[in-house]
Amino acid sequence: MPGTTNLPTLGRQSLPRQPNHQAAAYPQSYYAATRYEATERGSLTRPTEADVCVIGGGLAGLTTALELQRRGQETVLLEANRIGWGASGRNGGFVSAGYSEGLSAITAKSGLEDARALYRLSREGAAYVRQRVAAEPEAGIGLVEGRLSVLRIDGADRTKRMRDRMEKDFEHAMVYWPTDRVRAALQTKRYFQGLQDPEGFHIHPLNYALALAREAEQAGVAIYEATRALALEREGGRHVVRCAAGGYVTARELVFCTSGYEGHLFSPLTRAILPIATYMIASRTLSEDERQAISLPYAISDERRAGDYYRLYRDRLLWGGRITTRREEPKALGRLLKQDVSSVYPSLSRLQLAYAWSGLMGYALHKMPLIGPCGADAHGDGPPQDGLWMATGFGGHGLNTTAMAGELIASAIAEKDDRWKLFRPYPRQPVGGRLGQAAVQLTYWAMQLRDWLDERRTG
Repeated sequence: MPGTTNLPTLGRQSLPRQPNHQAAAYPQSYYAATRYEATERGSLTRPTEADVCVIGGGLAGLTTALELQRRGQETVLLEANRIGWGASGRNGGFVSAGYSEGLSAITAKSGLEDARALYRLSREGAAYVRQRVAAEPEAGIGLVEGRLSVLRIDGADRTKRMRDRMEKDFEHAMVYWPTDRVRAALQTKRYFQGLQDPEGFHIHPLNYALALAREAEQAGVAIYEATRALALEREGGRHVVRCAAGGYVTARELVFCTSGYEGHLFSPLTRAILPIATYMIASRTLSEDERQAISLPYAISDERRAGDYYRLYRDRLLWGGRITTRREEPKALGRLLKQDVSSVYPSLSRLQLAYAWSGLMGYALHKMPLIGPCGADAHGDGPPQDGLWMATGFGGHGLNTTAMAGELIASAIAEKDDRWKLFRPYPRQPVGGRLGQAAVQLTYWAMQLRDWLDERRTG
């Protein structure tokens, strides 16, 4: 293998890209069918150099690359499939503050002051998405205002306490909805009170990813699709990323942004991410009668431990749920989620579906993102290695946190910003392989059982 000193230095504007004949098609989904563009970017087949190499073309990788380039760092982004091919282009489209881990648990581990700082960062991530969407009015991202969490168990006092705590401890004003207001907007007796986030909204996530990619390329980022990173080496004080298409990148810094679709490129990080599957459906255009069931255009989710999430979007119903550690998609996926819809809205029992799909989220055991230096040699579990960074493990709450992570990593590399240290209490740790997956699946089943028992007890 040639050392870094033998690698040719190529101007990235003149670097040829091969036609992307090996790029994977986007998985069938409503988002893929309505994406704004179908541009295929070429594969990397020759050597190139950069200040930073970002691995992963989802929202975290795209934001990181864009913000690095804006800060004067020559950046190359490698994507094994297509831009937004994974969870970034298949998710529920909800954008709001917070993390997958609850604020009570974050406060218990980090302390109130740091919990406040972490929550502010999550709000900044949501604001970043809003700003980027506003900058791309013709990109088909379709921002719709509104975010509402609803209870399936009568809990007015608990909901009011949460509202008061959010305003007192985290300076985030929420709006309490009594049961009659919830049921006036959502024609179901399953729900009781609700809590509205005035800052929340929802979007077309794949079109947002594609818009970020265009903006990153316009800033100077070199993006390669169908370019799977196969091996990492350390030569001459720089990282070398060797790719399946025959090319390789040498860079001073390397950022892993691969989440639930991580392979075995960097085993310490792979072992710290648990892939969790979730499912979604999209209806055909709703009839006038069907629209009466849900007259609220908000992003809606219930507060169960393993709940539903859904929204009206462009005259369709998009509905998600059914979290599992199993990677395979159920044969009767559409029917399963239709049962969930009709259990909440009996008037939608004859809902006609257009799409059903699944996606993998990446979770760490502590349910917080992995953000900061990787802290180990790429070849194993050795001592800390300069220039290896991670922005992954967003755990089903990624639209705001991927934006935040991209900003944090870019500012850390380019400006020595150390705000990533707020995530030190949430390091990467092994998830336990198949045994860990089985334990998590049992935990989810137990959560679902407790949800069911709670609802039975309260009528």
